Amino acid sequence: MLRRDLSRALLASAAMASVAGLPLAARAQAPATLREGRDFVRLSRPAPVDAQAGQIEVLEFFAYTCVHCYNFEPLFEDWKKTVRPDVVVRRVPVAFSEAFVPLQRLYYALEGMGQLDGLHRKVFKAIHEDRQRLASADAIAAWVGRQGVDAKKFTEFYNSFAVAGKARRAVQLQDAYQVEGTPSLGIAGRYYVSGQGPRTLVVANALIDQLRRG
Repeated sequence: MLRRDLSRALLASAAMASVAGLPLAARAQAPATLREGRDFVRLSRPAPVDAQAGQIEVLEFFAYTCVHCYNFEPLFEDWKKTVRPDVVVRRVPVAFSEAFVPLQRLYYALEGMGQLDGLHRKVFKAIHEDRQRLASADAIAAWVGRQGVDAKKFTEFYNSFAVAGKARRAVQLQDAYQVEGTPSLGIAGRYYVSGQGPRTLVVANALIDQLRRG
């Protein structure tokens, strides 16, 4: 999903099917040298990093409404399980316009309630498979309630200062990384990797290895 037209085809289903066992495949396909400007962009100004010294922060910029993010999600989730302890992985829901804000707040409200692990994938499914329009606070709260979560408590989180603060931070990060489309990755406050299908994670692995070597 591009910031400008929200329609760029970043991932293809055939490509997704070709990368079963991604961690091994990614190591086998990792380029000997990365090409700046093709494989990744080096930020002219470092982006903020929340990880501690000695850790490598990887951010996934995504939008629930982005079908390419929906397709990328299982690959990214499997990849997360393979990273070493020095890698800190976080998702960052983007907001290219006000229309994105309700689902951005949904993400952080679920996180605050400890419900994200159980419902993150279900949000994608509701939008892309069940064709539900989760475009407003009321529609989102009603859907959350149908998942067995206390809708009143959810609404309190959704409208909280904490969630508003996290949403603002997400926008600051997407701007610092100059995010133009989703899914994409921000790495260590230094590098931006745009969606290139499964190759996105191949490039991420190579950049992480490069950062470890200093």
